[in-house]
Amino acid sequence: MNTQLPKALCSRNPITWLGLFGPGAVIASLTIGAGELIFSSRGGSIFGLRLLWYFVLVLLCKWVLVYGVARQIILTGQHPFQRWMSIPGPHGWFCVVFLILAIVSFPIWVAFHAGTAGTLLAGITGTSGAFNGAAHYAWGSGLLILVLWLISKGGYERLEKLQLAIVICMLFSVVVSLFLLKPDWWDIVVGLLIPRPLAYPDWIVSLKEFSDRPVWVEVMTYVGVIGGSGYDYLAYGAYLREKQWGAADGVDTIHHLREDDSRRLLLRRWLRAPLVDCTLSFIIVLVFSGVFVVCGSMLLRPAHQIPAGANLLALQAQFVGDSYPWLKPLYFVGAFLTMFGTLYGTIEVAPAILREMALALGFKSDPSKTNRLRRLAVGWCGLGGLAILAWSLLIATFGGAQNPPGLVALLTPANLFTGVLACGIVCASNLWVEHRFMPRDFRADWPLRSLTAIAAVAFLLLGFKAYWDHSRWVSFLILGGTLAIGYAVAWWMQRRQKRLGHQELRQARVGRGSVEP
Repeated sequence: MNTQLPKALCSRNPITWLGLFGPGAVIASLTIGAGELIFSSRGGSIFGLRLLWYFVLVLLCKWVLVYGVARQIILTGQHPFQRWMSIPGPHGWFCVVFLILAIVSFPIWVAFHAGTAGTLLAGITGTSGAFNGAAHYAWGSGLLILVLWLISKGGYERLEKLQLAIVICMLFSVVVSLFLLKPDWWDIVVGLLIPRPLAYPDWIVSLKEFSDRPVWVEVMTYVGVIGGSGYDYLAYGAYLREKQWGAADGVDTIHHLREDDSRRLLLRRWLRAPLVDCTLSFIIVLVFSGVFVVCGSMLLRPAHQIPAGANLLALQAQFVGDSYPWLKPLYFVGAFLTMFGTLYGTIEVAPAILREMALALGFKSDPSKTNRLRRLAVGWCGLGGLAILAWSLLIATFGGAQNPPGLVALLTPANLFTGVLACGIVCASNLWVEHRFMPRDFRADWPLRSLTAIAAVAFLLLGFKAYWDHSRWVSFLILGGTLAIGYAVAWWMQRRQKRLGHQELRQARVGRGSVEP
């Protein structure tokens, strides 16, 4: 256990706690691109200010989720994947299921982020009409290749600092624009605090994208991208291990410290670190979301404009351009760097997930194996995303009347699991871990447990509802098939491991017999 508390954690001054903001910044940066720039604006245009309360609820539920993951690894040194090994059935079968779904979902997320940034580049360069209107796939492919090259060279640190500065400037510009628009602040307060039903406006029904897209499916897309996905939060636990907060270094756990009250007290103090980190992260996400929902409602909704298709980022330039036209170039630079950072961060989540999963499944950790796992994860996500973009470009260019699915349509099936259902599963897992593995005096207080239970039920019900509305029984058959495949693969791995163990035991006995008189 790390016994060296950060100075910020030892201070009673809340301002100094800002020094603890680290892993949460990574989680916030993953959602600012797709979540706030695109879907907050899109939601504000479609549903207006009544969407605000929904975002508050979603972010509260996700805060509960990620803090529950942090509690596990801070107090016990065990990642949720390691706890899932105790789920009845073949050893590690549930982890294998999540691995299979990650293998399918991550390239789709990467392709979405790259293609979205490609829409911005195509608009700026005036090439949107090239390749039968699919130039954003070509631009996205080129950008993805650049990101993969930077990841291999490790040249992202300076860009990340520049991105943070540009995003801050962009948020400042949008907030200034919001004040200059003089919104009805009382309507904003009502939208934040009073739940109201969500429904499509009459004018949207005529749009092809929404003619057969249920409201629940549209809203569930926001749940998945606002605040991050289930895999982002599982990666958050891996980031805490790298930071070596509390027992996350894996050297000591709470069960080793039963007789050492001083060290147990130290673990309790360590919990403040993720509490501050997570809270700051979600406050930032809420501010971004709220500003873009309000701007979308005031500027895009009256004009019947929706960020969609190959035009996911260009319309938002009105948020700054209408008030200060000279800020429009800053918006485009900031939007590009934000999406660039989101794409980079999404690819970086994959190695963290694979590393923790390998540890849970019993693979020994050493630098050479860790590097191989990293290359495997980055290669699969990057090349898989590149293949999706290339396939979409080819269909759009040579497919005649056949059109590839749009970026939002491409993302939706993967997002229903990673962003909605997976969040419910992780919340339920947090409750199970608290009950089964956490010592009684270290279990969460009843308000946190109650919120976790509510979040788990909400995410699961919303996820199943969205699955049904999206493609009826097909979605559930795919999910059930994935569970069956994960169970079968884990059973085969367990049988194989036992067989190898028996062979090694027989060889050891033979070896001993050959030297005995």
